[in-house]
Amino acid sequence: MTVYFVGAGPGAADLITVRGRDLLGRCGVCLYPGSMTPPDLLAYCPPEAELVDTANLSLEQIVAKLAEAHRAGQDVVRLCSGDPSLYSAVAEQMRRLDAAGVPYEVVPGVPAFAASAAVLQRELTVPEIGQSLVITRVQARSTKMPPGETLQAFAATGATLALHLAISHVERVTGELTPHYGEDCPVAVVALASQPGETVVRGVLGELPALVREAGMTRAATIFVGRVLAATNFPDSFLYSTARDRANQPESL
Repeated sequence: MTVYFVGAGPGAADLITVRGRDLLGRCGVCLYPGSMTPPDLLAYCPPEAELVDTANLSLEQIVAKLAEAHRAGQDVVRLCSGDPSLYSAVAEQMRRLDAAGVPYEVVPGVPAFAASAAVLQRELTVPEIGQSLVITRVQARSTKMPPGETLQAFAATGATLALHLAISHVERVTGELTPHYGEDCPVAVVALASQPGETVVRGVLGELPALVREAGMTRAATIFVGRVLAATNFPDSFLYSTARDRANQPESL
């Protein structure tokens, strides 16, 4: 049988993909991150399914449970908050399943930064203002960042930033980014996107620590920094321009 790493989305149960929902509906075992999985999402599982909260399990215990379900002839869903491709710790789980000969598939989900951008009603790639998005995090009590992947290095590009795991370090973030973006650079923070308690603040980089503090944001937040967040005077994309030769050009930006 197969292990399915399924992106659970940002929180709201109806933001899981149809494929992910259908897999939950026929799984015999579901492993889920307890602190980040809404009960409504688990309601898609069959009544007889075994539900395993992985919040207090080690990596080896999680992989052992996945392999055990496989040997028992059960399809198993391993829910991952957001999308499995970002900060999900699935790489080391897949590495161990490869070694054990256990087959698996990956089902994408809505990542937190995308859900947060939707809450802000903002496109993150605005013509001639910003065409690149850097998704990164702040290192604290976590895995070391690779050499060269620093906030200052990313900020030097001027690209729009989406920062995860940084809500408790906004003073440091502000100090490292201000020399590159300026105190007046637009910022926005979305906490608990699509979930009960969703909170949004908007402002400029120089006031970021005060904004976060006054809003009481402490977890599950995405911080955006970049001029696209307040852009209004920008040219239309060439995608739908009347000057474009639609007969001879494929649809692209």
